[in-house]
Amino acid sequence: MAKQRGGEIVVGLDIGTTKICAIVGELTENGIDIIGIGSHPSKGLRKGVVVNIEATVASIRRAVEEAELMAGCEITTVYTGIAGGHIKGFNSQGIVAVKDKEVREADITRVIDAAKAVAIPMDREVIHVLPQEFIIDDQGGIKEPLGMSGVRLEAKVHIVTGAVSSAQNIVKCANRTGLNVADIVLQPLASSEAVLGEDEKELGVCLVDIGGGTTDIAIFSGGSIAHTAVIALGGNNLTSDIAIGLRTPAHEAERIKQRYGCAMASMVEKDETIEVPSVGGRQPRVIGRQILCEILEPRVEEIFQLVHREIQKCGFEDLLASGVVITGGSTLLAGMPELAEEVLGLPVRRGMPRGIGGLVDVVKSPMYATGVGLVVYGARHTDRRLFRIREDNVYRKVRGRMREWLEEIF
Repeated sequence: MAKQRGGEIVVGLDIGTTKICAIVGELTENGIDIIGIGSHPSKGLRKGVVVNIEATVASIRRAVEEAELMAGCEITTVYTGIAGGHIKGFNSQGIVAVKDKEVREADITRVIDAAKAVAIPMDREVIHVLPQEFIIDDQGGIKEPLGMSGVRLEAKVHIVTGAVSSAQNIVKCANRTGLNVADIVLQPLASSEAVLGEDEKELGVCLVDIGGGTTDIAIFSGGSIAHTAVIALGGNNLTSDIAIGLRTPAHEAERIKQRYGCAMASMVEKDETIEVPSVGGRQPRVIGRQILCEILEPRVEEIFQLVHREIQKCGFEDLLASGVVITGGSTLLAGMPELAEEVLGLPVRRGMPRGIGGLVDVVKSPMYATGVGLVVYGARHTDRRLFRIREDNVYRKVRGRMREWLEEIF
């Protein structure tokens, strides 16, 4: 990674449906300082998935150039996020015998390999294997088993898989702009690094990241991830509802949503009015702001009802002592935490990036949660290999296996 200004540089590239955002973090003795940020509207994605490579590459290039200019360094390697309806998460477990009655690094690797040895279709690949807890001879709740005595080691893990093509397209877009991808990170996992505290993860919390194209969910319990899901609804659905409901162009609908939108009609004065531009050169109209809120409220309610269904489905409804944290650009809409509390029946707060230094005022917004989270994730995993497109991995694995067999034979 680029060495600059005396510290190591980590870059998070949030490839979103509405914006592409590059955030540059510098690793210092006190933690992470944000030293550069670049953002550009995203044109080539739909519902979190790349649908136009050329448009995405152009947007990435613009965002990265802006971040390089602000940070005064050259960006070569990035951590990037992945989302979309194709993401699936499930829990698995594996058991191995401990070789020397003491758990070594090799035993932990073997037990995690055993846990992830599940049948996955050819068109999907594993993005993350996240250990939840280890069990040594029926003693559960162990986070760090290294050096402990025992004869049997079990691991409970959460496996996140995604479509191979979607992951490859993200890597391809980054490579086309001359960037290496250090790792692909599930977006709600990245956001959680930036907005959640360790005590919240321990007590049980649900992170809801509402972006432009998707709503990403991550449920934590006992300090580790318990469930992940992606709902293919987001802020763009609100914009299109306004555009259709008020018969106004999409870019005007976005402006009206940001300036006058409110998720709860009851929070708006009855006599407030707004001016709505019309399509086809017709005269603008003046309507009550309450009408706008009546368009937004059912859609926001629907998003939170789907979130509620996910929480119920995995059986964590009574275990979220810390409640729900909502983040992502769409949560800037007024009245959203209040409506979420009403629908979910749990305490809700907006999640802002925290625990960072540098340009804190610039990134202190829910819309930068994923970008900052990717930097924090990258800082924790700086020793990871570069992420390559799948064929390369297969070739390396086959070559490694053949070498092992030959060594065993001779």
